[in-house]
Amino acid sequence: MYAVIKTGGKQYKVFPGKKYKVEQIPADIGSEVTLDQILAVGEGESIRVGTPLVEGATVLATVVAQGRHDKIRIFKMRRRKHYQKRQGHRQHYTELQIVSIDA
Repeated sequence: MYAVIKTGGKQYKVFPGKKYKVEQIPADIGSEVTLDQILAVGEGESIRVGTPLVEGATVLATVVAQGRHDKIRIFKMRRRKHYQKRQGHRQHYTELQIVSIDA
């Protein structure tokens, strides 16, 4: 069984027992989070697609870790104008382990 969830403005295809790094969710490590924005639920060849959400479907997940991704470097330059700008960014994430998918 799998589900397509929407969290943090992104969509993820999730399976029970797997871990996923999603945009930061304000929750403590070890706590359980219920994700209710389910776009589709499938098992084998059958699939239920929501319009826009599947009614009554939830995904139960456990917060494994809170962290930050690797730094990305932003470099802007205008040639012949003596303009250079350097910037870095580290995005926060929440690592979730999917416990169950209830359709």
